[in-house]
Amino acid sequence: MCFPKLPKLAIFDMDGLIFDSERLFMKFLQQHSAQKGYTITQEDYLRTLGIGGDYLAAVMEDICGPDYPLEEVSDLARQSFNEYAKEHGLPVKPGIPELLSFFSERGIPCCVASSTHSPHVKAYLAQAGLLPFFSHVIGGEQVRNTKPDPEIFLLACAHYAVPPRDALVLEDSENGILAAYRAGIPSIAIPDMKEPGPDFAPYTACIAPSAYEVIQYFSED
Repeated sequence: MCFPKLPKLAIFDMDGLIFDSERLFMKFLQQHSAQKGYTITQEDYLRTLGIGGDYLAAVMEDICGPDYPLEEVSDLARQSFNEYAKEHGLPVKPGIPELLSFFSERGIPCCVASSTHSPHVKAYLAQAGLLPFFSHVIGGEQVRNTKPDPEIFLLACAHYAVPPRDALVLEDSENGILAAYRAGIPSIAIPDMKEPGPDFAPYTACIAPSAYEVIQYFSED
């Protein structure tokens, strides 16, 4: 498959897309939840992929009940995650450096749009040596509505003055795919912990095994 033209803007999710980080964060969330008397299964965690804010709070209340201390447990999990990342670094997903170089060599700006707060995003990218590839970072604290709401992706397009139809979103989660679709931005899904269900496949231009294949999708005619 080839796209007819290169995008004017490439918008990257972070967790599960740039970094193989979802499993690690899930482990810490499970540990700290268990210390408070709550069990979080992998199936539960998959429901939270790509979301934050009030939407995340509603999902976690549905999973654990109204007394679940979401803010406290999330802060503890993030602290453990940050300590691990600082000591060991986060594993970069296959093909991501090559895809970023591909866009950079062609003068295509790259942006991160993540539910994670921007200071954390920048720290993780800097440690991995990837921050110079991104001219802008939008974190979850900068938007009122999180994915699957399209706000964060539309904000990215507005920052660069690029029409949504001329941008490209790279996402791993169903919520991210749906947010891109609602924004009117073509997307490529690179699944991580969960393959997009049949209801979500029509919302994305294609599903790629890794970032390596994304490079091959573009025609340079």
